Amino acid sequence: MSPIYSPEPTDKSKFTAEFDHAYTQFAGVYDFAVKALPVWKTWIKHALPYIRGPRVLEASFGTGYLLTQYAGKFETYGLEYNQRMAYTARDNLEKKGLTAELQVGDVEALPYPGDTFDSLVNTMAFTGYPEGTKAMSELWRVIKNGGRLILIDINYPADHNRIGTTITRIFASLGDLIRDMDPIFKTYNIAYQDHEIGGFGSVHLYLAEKK
Repeated sequence: MSPIYSPEPTDKSKFTAEFDHAYTQFAGVYDFAVKALPVWKTWIKHALPYIRGPRVLEASFGTGYLLTQYAGKFETYGLEYNQRMAYTARDNLEKKGLTAELQVGDVEALPYPGDTFDSLVNTMAFTGYPEGTKAMSELWRVIKNGGRLILIDINYPADHNRIGTTITRIFASLGDLIRDMDPIFKTYNIAYQDHEIGGFGSVHLYLAEKK
């Protein structure tokens, strides 16, 4: 089964507004699902061994499950577009006695100076950005020299197996933008590793170090 990549949305504002509305409506269900489903937690927790500080940014942190796994170890920052998600994440951190500097904002216009973070974490979110190259430019901009990008998301399995490909196409049918990531990384001369970590090869961990 060959990859079928998503076209970039022609109306980027409408695309973002629709995603934002959906997450606002289902923030509570999303939070429950992330906490309750072992497979989802297993996927995103693959990021944890690669995080190094002292300063860490999680872009698009959702309801903050992953933040609660590492916020006590680093100087932690987070940015999330959806206000309901950000509110839930603050509540989840407070319940565990953890703190992080969270704010609402747009990944495609990050409100941080360049060369700020030792690690940047981005899980299950890149397929929700309306302009992949612009998002990557911003993520890469705020990472320090020697810092790491740790990105987990859905994409096609390298061996094109039927189950993994079907899982990827299901995510695409729900509105996620499935992109060929190699040209996006190469646009900014980013050397990266691509590890398939679950979902019959449909869940990828992309690692890059800024040199």
